[in-house]
Amino acid sequence: MILQNASERQAPSLRERYSDAEWSTRVDLAACYRLMAAYGMTDIIYNHVTARIPGTEDLLINAYGLMYEEITASSLIRIDIDGNVLDGGDSGLGINHAGYVIHSAVHAARQDVQCAIHTHTRAGMAVSMLECGLLPLTQTAMRFFHIGYHDYEGPALELEERPRLVNNLGTNDALVLRNHGLLAVGASIAQAFNTMLWLENACKAQVDAMACNTPLHHVSETICEKAFQLYQPRVRRPFGEMEWPAMLRMLDRRDQSYKN
Repeated sequence: MILQNASERQAPSLRERYSDAEWSTRVDLAACYRLMAAYGMTDIIYNHVTARIPGTEDLLINAYGLMYEEITASSLIRIDIDGNVLDGGDSGLGINHAGYVIHSAVHAARQDVQCAIHTHTRAGMAVSMLECGLLPLTQTAMRFFHIGYHDYEGPALELEERPRLVNNLGTNDALVLRNHGLLAVGASIAQAFNTMLWLENACKAQVDAMACNTPLHHVSETICEKAFQLYQPRVRRPFGEMEWPAMLRMLDRRDQSYKN
């Protein structure tokens, strides 16, 4: 059972149980969870970051009951696309089936997506409540000039909601879940984390600016579109990949237990 602080945990790694591809994904996903905690994008034991295991349709997801700062490579749970547990890891805990609805929709429809991240951050929820949504007021926000929106249908429990959610995400890498939170996806765990971090920062900046209660300076649609296009991977390197080794080094300086 992983119920103590992960940095104090002495349980052995399950490394030998998994293929190199799965173990590498487990380590990167555990690192992503720790980074989400480090950057304040958590909701106690709730929300998820999921990753597809290369060469399969199976996913890795967090054990329901662990905080993000406790998650390790060995604690992650392997599930199939229908949410059935294939490998429970070493936590002795199950998964949150309700939260899985959002992730299963994305992974089933988008074969280009390896990782999906869903958050309930303060800034993300605030922007999700605004009729105007995310405004292209900063260079950071312009990366999401064509972001999608999905209307709230209640807690994500109904499988019937999945087609509508996927349609609203489209081919984008981010989605605002109205009156709910944020969703980011990526072709790798590194890219998905970077997308969510930038989206979160864009939301924070907007909320801060609007709280000043003074007129905001808007940028022309032409310039916003130009900025958006320049952020696309076909124009420059995918964001997140170059940064990822540095992020892992930061984690290693703090606590390497995520690799267990």
